[in-house]
Amino acid sequence: MHISRRKTRQIQVGSVKIGGDAPVSVQSMCSTDTRDVDKTVEQIRQLETAGCELIRVAVPDDEAAAALPKIKAAMTVPLIADIHFDYRLALKAAAVVDCVRINPGNIGAWWKVEEVIKAVNNRGIPIRVGVNGGSLERPLLEKYGWPSPEALSESALNAVHALEDVGFTNIKVSLKASDVHHAIDAYWLFAHQSDYPLHIGITEAGTALTGAVKSAMGLGYLLAHGIGDTLRVSLAADPVEEVKVGFEILKSLELRHRGINVIACPTCGRVEIDVVRMANELEKKLGHITTPLNVSVLGCVVNGIGEGKEADIGIAGGEGKGILFKKGKLVRKVPMEELMDTLIAEVEQLAKEKEAEQNGEQVVPVSSNNWEPLVPQSDHPSTLGKAIPVLPHR
Repeated sequence: MHISRRKTRQIQVGSVKIGGDAPVSVQSMCSTDTRDVDKTVEQIRQLETAGCELIRVAVPDDEAAAALPKIKAAMTVPLIADIHFDYRLALKAAAVVDCVRINPGNIGAWWKVEEVIKAVNNRGIPIRVGVNGGSLERPLLEKYGWPSPEALSESALNAVHALEDVGFTNIKVSLKASDVHHAIDAYWLFAHQSDYPLHIGITEAGTALTGAVKSAMGLGYLLAHGIGDTLRVSLAADPVEEVKVGFEILKSLELRHRGINVIACPTCGRVEIDVVRMANELEKKLGHITTPLNVSVLGCVVNGIGEGKEADIGIAGGEGKGILFKKGKLVRKVPMEELMDTLIAEVEQLAKEKEAEQNGEQVVPVSSNNWEPLVPQSDHPSTLGKAIPVLPHR
């Protein structure tokens, strides 16, 4: 399946390009108290090691804002400040961070937004317009009766148009809801009416398992339809898990290729090795590898090599011995007790060889947009020539 990405404007958050022909980036948010610089930096380093490409921190008060310079100085990836209610915190954050996230539903009077615009303009950094079903503007709640997809989309469009009216277009947008269907519909509506890059996510998705499934369903649907330029998997879990799930979603759609992709059989009565233990151990021990590699762990030799023929390298167990194979061809037999160590050593060597051949990540080429043209809706530049679309049938 080839995914045709939605064409958007491109912005830059620190060193990371978002939208246009840039790959979909993975971000997360620290769960630490931002005022605790040491703990926040420690978590940021864990996120960076996991491959996180943008990191957001909450800025709830002046003390948190004052901690931003030290946090920023210790980072290698862009820093985003999450601001609610108090525009003055946005002004302080704008002097330090790479992007400021504000919510039009709770930031207050328009003149406060204009002050934020001046602050970010001075440093040439973007604003993320973050619309959330839990904090929608009162007039839109009264109009629609609930935080419907239409209400979320209208909120985001209103904010974008207001920013455009004062000449500000360095914007990315998010429209998050906890309900998968509502989030999909909100993003779909906005995506067909505006060309700003989108940060996608299912907010308050749930625990590690539940949230991963909900996020995979919602974000997977959007990404498969070309919608989404950066993402966060929101989990009630260690933020590092958010990054892992985010990359797995992108890898499953072949939108990003990073690190080890473990192909493991579901096990049956024929298995002669501990597939579950070995597959999990493999992911942990090879988590430091960023080179894209498919690694197969199969429980028996009945279909072992055949099932693993798409893998770069793999193992299968059988008749008291294991086998090591590459690209579907048997390399050698290996004693069972040496099987795991042999595979890890071989994968690390293969990664080094590939790193020597390649420069940077492999990314699916962005094709031209094949969406149908839409009729004019307004004179705002981001919606010119576009009409409110019909929501997708699922």
